[in-house]
Amino acid sequence: MSEAVTYELLHIDKNSGARRGIVHTPHGDIETPIFMPVGTQATVKSMTPEELKEEVKAQIILSNTYHLYLRPGHEIVKEAGGLHKFMNWDRPILTDCGGFQVFSLSDLRTITEEGVEFKSHLDGSKHFFSPEKVMEIEEALGADIIMSFDECCPYPSTYEYTKNSMERTTRWAVRCKEAHKNTDKQALFGIIQGGFYEDLRKKSAEDLIKLDFPGYAIGGISVGEPKEEFIKILNYTVPLMPKDKPRYLMGVGTPDYLIEAAIAGIDMCDCVLPTRIARNGTAMTWNGKVVVRNKTYERDWTPLDKECDCYTCKNYSRAYIRHLIKANEILGVRLLSIHNLRFLTKLMERVRIEIESDNLLNFKNDFYKKYGYTKE
Repeated sequence: MSEAVTYELLHIDKNSGARRGIVHTPHGDIETPIFMPVGTQATVKSMTPEELKEEVKAQIILSNTYHLYLRPGHEIVKEAGGLHKFMNWDRPILTDCGGFQVFSLSDLRTITEEGVEFKSHLDGSKHFFSPEKVMEIEEALGADIIMSFDECCPYPSTYEYTKNSMERTTRWAVRCKEAHKNTDKQALFGIIQGGFYEDLRKKSAEDLIKLDFPGYAIGGISVGEPKEEFIKILNYTVPLMPKDKPRYLMGVGTPDYLIEAAIAGIDMCDCVLPTRIARNGTAMTWNGKVVVRNKTYERDWTPLDKECDCYTCKNYSRAYIRHLIKANEILGVRLLSIHNLRFLTKLMERVRIEIESDNLLNFKNDFYKKYGYTKE
């Protein structure tokens, strides 16, 4: 059986665990490490597919199983020919399993061995996700990479709760693998859970690796824990993952966390952060955050970031973007979204170059100083 998605290792930074590679998918190759923009509702907020390709230079985007199940419905997406045709995107797509969204509805859901009953955040209607149902939805959506159904534990959680949750996630992974049929066109990734307990992470990884998924993700971190705990469990878990398969860290999108993930040996990361903070009038730049809605930029005729090559920075000033944001003009959010998304894809382009030069640790220290992070 040929896998729909495979990993090719190109180089390992000799001074860190960072690795440079290519993830091969049915809709094209992905150069790694990579940041993946999130298109929750089959759209990266305010962006056209052409802008994502030409201005942001996104290689892959994510969509959300939970939200697309609720609207427009996976049957409609399937009828349209799958997500790629539905949203006019011809590059790779990853769909998450909806687990994080379902479990964030803490007062609206009930977890059993069979699955999760939950109430829609839209209208309160009752629904049920089992591993089999999630596979049905994700196969209908038709993404290149799909995720097995898991439970994302809140932080903090007790050892007993985390252990039971992790073991259930493993049993659900077995059921997902048995239910997933479209293996020649879609790769099903397993999700390593276990909270912030090293022995549980080890057990989760060992059990999932036995199932021989074509790729593996780390779930349940970057959920509100202190940064030192994030780095500790990340650096503990990554070496447990197969070297010959893609490694995906879920829900990470700040520059420091992306760099730490790459140093640890992660290939893929995603987050809604760049478009979310754009809607709040904030830009990420090579010299730190710029809250462009602030009055200090009222007469600032410089670009958001002099080092940026995006459409926004080549054509517009901070003063103009501030005016748009203050006037609640949609263009302001669009321009900031283009910039923030391009900033992160450009950051990861630079990370790939530094890995090839065995220089990522030095780059990290220089970047942290410029961006305003304290040195780790």
